[in-house]
Amino acid sequence: MDNISKTLITGGGKITCLRCTAQSKRTKLQCGRPALRTSKTQKCNFHGGKSTGPKTVEGKSKISKVHLVHGRETLQKRNERQAMSVRLRHLEDIMHVLDMTTGGRWRGAKPIGYKPIRTLDEVKQFVLYNPLHLAKASREEGEI
Repeated sequence: MDNISKTLITGGGKITCLRCTAQSKRTKLQCGRPALRTSKTQKCNFHGGKSTGPKTVEGKSKISKVHLVHGRETLQKRNERQAMSVRLRHLEDIMHVLDMTTGGRWRGAKPIGYKPIRTLDEVKQFVLYNPLHLAKASREEGEI
């Protein structure tokens, strides 16, 4: 490791910065990229200078709770939207099973938790165990 240079001069000789200390296994030459300022090991982003994120299950769960891909919705809103997408897909399936429509199906990716309804028995199951149907039945029982 005697041939490792600590600094790199870039920008036409106007900028001096730390040089990545990674060495090639094959050629034994030092990486020619500047090291990241935030890197404690003096590495570039290709050789381990950037953080790769949390490693433990606890750390990963904290990050997943805090960060969402689209910051305009909470996890609860996302789950509600997904449940409604599943419900819409099921209603569309029921319309096709009962020959209420002849149009095309909804395009795009299927929501998580969606299982297609293809028979009349599955339609009956959906109607009987539908949350709205159960809420209505419980209200009617309370009135009697």
